[in-house]
Formats: sequence, structure tokens, C-alpha cells
Amino acid sequence: MNEHRAGMHRGRGQRLSEIVRLLHSGVTRVEDLSVAVAVSESTVRRDLASLEAEGVIARTYGGAQPFAPFRETRLQERMTLEVAAKTRIGAAAAELVEDGATIFVDAGSTTSHLVENLRTRTDLTVLTRGIEIALALANSPIEVIVVGGAVSPSSHGLTGSVTQLVLERFAVDIAFLGCDAVHPDRGVGEPTIEEAATKEVAARNARRTVVLAHAAKLTPGAVPAWAPLPPGWTLITDESSEARLQPFREAGVDVVPVAAGRTEE
Repeated sequence: MNEHRAGMHRGRGQRLSEIVRLLHSGVTRVEDLSVAVAVSESTVRRDLASLEAEGVIARTYGGAQPFAPFRETRLQERMTLEVAAKTRIGAAAAELVEDGATIFVDAGSTTSHLVENLRTRTDLTVLTRGIEIALALANSPIEVIVVGGAVSPSSHGLTGSVTQLVLERFAVDIAFLGCDAVHPDRGVGEPTIEEAATKEVAARNARRTVVLAHAAKLTPGAVPAWAPLPPGWTLITDESSEARLQPFREAGVDVVPVAAGRTEE
């Protein structure tokens, strides 16, 4: 099959998900993955590098294997990954925010794209545990409240007992959560139990909870800590495979898929 024609029908997020599925089924060589997803070997290598950076897979000689030992990617690196998908997810999330709302915005690279779409809003209150989130909104008309806590060197997110104590004192209209992984049964995956618990507390006092996750994060991998994903939560993702989205719908999650943009090769 012509690679360009195949690419027209397969967004990059869908292709990443397919590669992860193939790895789990035992297809691990670059040459075989290239044939299976109908793109060049160089494209597959770039995709594998992106999945490895996200902690989903481990590269091997001539290929890759799933479920790599978990490695939390530093925020600076994550900001360069899946930018197009995160931009679409952030824009879709911003459309849910009504004037006058009080919202919680999690730390992370995808939530950074959410706040880029809120900077010119005038009647909002944003509660956040993300240092970069607060700085991005510091010169905007938005009222910004930063929770206290210990700073994660990887995510620059605040976490711990102080963070949870502050979050318990607030009620918000929407809690926007980032994640390292999301699964219909296991929930929202995080690098530490403290961060998983922090997300759970943030969602507890929210009228609505929205999880932002690009397609590669719909594979749990070796993420060590999990918070629940209850029925009634919303998942915004660029995943386009209905087979991968249906288990979330069956679990009672409101799935909002965002349209794929130009295929990245």
C-alpha cells in the first residue's frame, strides 16, 4: 500500500495505539511493524522513540517491547511530544469552561494547552498545582490560586498532604486532570501514590471531572499508582479507534474524541 495514501487514513495517534497493540500481540521488529501499519521504517522508529519517551514501551535492538519499567518523563521533554494532539485536546477542554467558573487545572503538558485557550478570559478563577500553569496565567485577567505542597522535579506539580489539605477547602465547577495513563478499569495512572491521591481529592469536590489524555496514554504500561475513573467522568482524547474507546463508554465515562489533524510522518 502506498505510504502517503495509508497515512491519509490513519492519524498519528491512531497509529501509535496500533503499534502498542501490535507490540502486545508479539509483533516487535521494526520491519514487521512498518508493514503492519503501512508506513516507512523511519516513521516507525520515530513513533517508537515517542512511545519510549512517554514510558509506554522499551526499545530493543531492531524493535521494541511493551510495558517498559516506568520512567516519568520530565515536563520539558513532554512539552515537545504529541504537540498537535495536545493542542486539539486543550482547545476542546477550554470549550467546557463557562464564564464565571472556578476550575482546577492539573500540572502537565496537556493542561498547559488548555490554559493557553483561557488566557484572554476575564471572569474565571483557576486553582492549580502546576507551577507553569500559574506562570502562564500570571499576567492574565484570571484569578489564579496556587495550592501549596512539595514540588515534583519531573512534573513541576505540587503534591503531598499540604496540597490535599488546600484542595479539600475548595469546591470547583470542573477539575481538569492530566495523567500518565488512563484505563477503563484501572483508572487514572500516576508516577506516585501521592499524585494519584491528589487527583482523587481534586476531583472529589468538583461538579465535573475531565481527564485529558492523548492516544498513547490509553495503554496502561507500567504506571505504578492509580486513582479511580468513576462513571460520569469525561475523557477528552485524540484516540480515533472506537474499539479502544468503547470500553471507556461501557464503564460510564463520557468520551469526547477530538478530530485528527494533518498526519505526522
